[in-house]
Amino acid sequence: LKEHISRVHAANYGVYGARKVWLTLNREGIEVARCTVERLMTKLGLSGTTRGKARRTTIADPATARPADLVQRRFGPPAPNRLWVADLTYVSTWAGFAYVAFVTDAY
Repeated sequence: LKEHISRVHAANYGVYGARKVWLTLNREGIEVARCTVERLMTKLGLSGTTRGKARRTTIADPATARPADLVQRRFGPPAPNRLWVADLTYVSTWAGFAYVAFVTDAY
């Protein structure tokens, strides 16, 4: 059983924790309890990766004025090139955050 656990963990780049290793083993037909997988992974020194904490990048200030809604939420323009919408977001990279801006025709 330890060999199967090590194989599944290594096949998934060491990312899978006990729950996903347990699910994979059961899908492969190796019926085992999750607590057994947890115990054996601890003995083998295997652990999955944890997700990073979500960063709050925008904190709205209710006291500041909002921009005017020039289209009154009507996003169905009658023809192309009549209404353009845009958005700005952050993307996490290995070097830090990068800004990504999207501008598209709403038609």
